[in-house]
Amino acid sequence: MHPKTLRIEDFTYDLPEGRIAQYPLQQRDASKLLIYKDGGIAEDTYAQLADHIPEGTLMVFNQTKVVHARLPFAKPTGGAIEIFCLEPHSSHADIQTAMLQKGQVWWNCLVGSAKKWKDGITLELSCPEAGFVLSATMVNKSDSYYTIQLDWDKSEMTFAEVLHHAGKVPLPPYLNRLADVKDEERYQTIFAKDEGSVAAPTAGLHFTDKVMQALKMKKVDSAFVTLHVGAGTFKPVKSDTMQEHDMHAEWIEVSKDAILKLLQHGNNKIVSVGTTSLRTLESLYWIGCKLHKGLSVDMEGIAIDQWDAYELSDPCTRIEALTALLHYLSSKHTDKLVTRTRILIAPGYTFRVIDGLVTNFHQPQSTLLLLVSALIGQNWRKVYGYAMANDFRFLSYGDGSLLWKE
Repeated sequence: MHPKTLRIEDFTYDLPEGRIAQYPLQQRDASKLLIYKDGGIAEDTYAQLADHIPEGTLMVFNQTKVVHARLPFAKPTGGAIEIFCLEPHSSHADIQTAMLQKGQVWWNCLVGSAKKWKDGITLELSCPEAGFVLSATMVNKSDSYYTIQLDWDKSEMTFAEVLHHAGKVPLPPYLNRLADVKDEERYQTIFAKDEGSVAAPTAGLHFTDKVMQALKMKKVDSAFVTLHVGAGTFKPVKSDTMQEHDMHAEWIEVSKDAILKLLQHGNNKIVSVGTTSLRTLESLYWIGCKLHKGLSVDMEGIAIDQWDAYELSDPCTRIEALTALLHYLSSKHTDKLVTRTRILIAPGYTFRVIDGLVTNFHQPQSTLLLLVSALIGQNWRKVYGYAMANDFRFLSYGDGSLLWKE
């Protein structure tokens, strides 16, 4: 069955509002951990994660950093208008380049109370503690977002610094609350490095220095990739079948060193920490496979489209794909791959890189639940049923699971 024919109503479950974790636990690694393997379920905490990961495994983490994407502007007459920064306009090469711009950027945004923003009106947001004023001018409107020109009068300041001072933490919409001081630290992983996400890679929120050290002591290796999580991760599937669903694109950045580690662990287990790391790793395979076969890859646009993984005939081996990526980087005289992916992983998908996944519990009828089902089949209902019956906390600040591929 092609994933295009999947009906999203077949991937739902009852999630009472009271089961959605509104706040993180006091200790990151105190979160509960459900372990699923070969149809069986066990329970532990993240503090003991190393006990469940085989020696020699490579664990891959997403080192993206959440930016203060919510900008609370005001009209000259005093009315509030919030601008939610989604991603840089195509006039910027990539997220990292755009975050380092000084003086002005163009950004694709969502706008709250947009009807109150009349044409030609410039909005202002004053940050006296940082000594600048941020201005917003509407440039264009599409079906999905507004393109906004953002200017600030402190020319030596980067846009990353502007967001840090002027913006607020972009908590998921289903939390229905404003971010507080605690969220500044807790809605960020301890290994966050590359600024650009508007949502946290939440599987990584449970990791502490103690957990990382325990994994290292067990000779579990680690590698870091970057997928900048976009607001599209919360985009509901509104179509009856997946054929009509438009998968969102997200930026990925992967170093040559990370690709080399994946090659070196060819016969050992590879576990992705989070669905974002998983989508990055599987996208790497398909990009490399295209390169190996001499097919065209739009690195400056979208390298892997929504259905590429299901329609590319005669796939190559993982070693061939990763080797082709290394040859490509060498030919471009660069040590980092930067591109975008729209990969959709759903039942019917064959995993090419990963053997296991550390992940939180996801919303009903979401593409992330489809991904989980692709990994463990219909047993996703068994896993989620167990979590619901045993007081696991759900979604971004909730508990998590270690799922081994069927």
